[in-house]
Amino acid sequence: MSSTKLPWLARRIDRLRASSLSRWLTIGIGVKRWILLSMIGTTLIGLGLAYILVDVYREQPLPDVFYYLTLQFLPRWARAILVGGLGSGLVVLAVVRLSRSLLEPFARRRSVSLGEAMYQYRQRERGPKIVAIGGGTGLSIFLRGIKAYTSNITAIVTVADDGGSSGRLRQEFGMPPPGDFRQCLAALADDEALTTHLFQYRFSESGANGGSGLGGHAFGNLFIAAMTNVTGSFESGLAESSHVLAVRGRVLPSTVTPLILIGDLKDDATSKLKRVEGESVITHAGATIERVAIRPEDAHAYPDAIRAILDADAIILSSGSLYTSLLPNLLVHGIADAIRAARGVRVYICNVATQKGETTNYALLDHVNAIERHIGPGLIDAVIANAQTHVAWAGTPAGVGRLIPFERDTRPDLLVFGYDVVDVSAPWRHDSAKLAQAVMQTLKELRPQEKWDLRRRGTQRA
Repeated sequence: MSSTKLPWLARRIDRLRASSLSRWLTIGIGVKRWILLSMIGTTLIGLGLAYILVDVYREQPLPDVFYYLTLQFLPRWARAILVGGLGSGLVVLAVVRLSRSLLEPFARRRSVSLGEAMYQYRQRERGPKIVAIGGGTGLSIFLRGIKAYTSNITAIVTVADDGGSSGRLRQEFGMPPPGDFRQCLAALADDEALTTHLFQYRFSESGANGGSGLGGHAFGNLFIAAMTNVTGSFESGLAESSHVLAVRGRVLPSTVTPLILIGDLKDDATSKLKRVEGESVITHAGATIERVAIRPEDAHAYPDAIRAILDADAIILSSGSLYTSLLPNLLVHGIADAIRAARGVRVYICNVATQKGETTNYALLDHVNAIERHIGPGLIDAVIANAQTHVAWAGTPAGVGRLIPFERDTRPDLLVFGYDVVDVSAPWRHDSAKLAQAVMQTLKELRPQEKWDLRRRGTQRA
């Protein structure tokens, strides 16, 4: 075969593999076994009826037309093949059509066939068990990409936020702040585009709804607050919200105790330390953060979060605000100990760029050192860093510093994996798809014996 025909053949094979029929027949999606079982059952029923019909045929006189209806003019082997093939075809057609009729309402928004959707579902079901710890935008960016590889995802989210809509709901209802949870639920939702648009919708501070008490609130925050009141607890409200939104995975709080974040800030002019309270205060102080702590100090981790960490194949310390999103989770009593005791690999995703006030002038190793200064060693096996530092900046948004230089040989006991993970439309943050691919490749490097599929499944429509 000439080389010019090979690309055509490869494309033809790919189309055949992606066809609805081939997906229905793929090994392991749990369809063929039930088709076979239904065929066996139908065969047994037919065999029972055959005993009766044979007895009638031999003992009772029948009109001559039955000679043709029973195909007696054909050899028996031909009759068996013809009738058996027709019956098998009808059974398969009936099972496929019945399954489609039953499941079509649940897959109506999909851009792929029902068979392809089931194939993707089974592939993600076999993906690695991943626990991602963090908060804010950084965690949701990672979740948005990794859900294409696995549905065994647990996001553990900080409850230290006290600003904006989340802070108001926290103060009024005594519930953990829902803002970061809202972003994670939207990122993991099956129909992400619609859910994100709806959950991120924020009521105007002025105008028709400005004086109604809704001004400034995000719809997703109100939704979670309503679910909390309906179900009786914040964690139950999250679980029910996940069911309503068809979330791939789980979103859990690191603790159900609302935390107050305490920061020791350094005055660059006098080098004196000033202690402030509140995540929003620390974020907008504009001073160098030396250390953070939580109150109450003995806040205990949510038990399901501990179980998820201990059972995980990989624990991901997510990118995002180092001091106000990641560390508040790790400071919760029990979280760090569970990470050290876990059987899974422990990977830290370093930010693409520094954050003014929090990590100004930080290098890659400075981020790792900050974590170990607060929590101690033993939490990180490997670091994923951005290796694409030659990116054009159209403009620097508020709060963003500079790109963090890539350093592979930072410390002999620390594995550093470099990838191009930059979002070209916003070079100061990660690209969801690139980051997820980098994480899966890193897990493959660290656990070569595992047979995880590195191909994306169920990519969202643009």
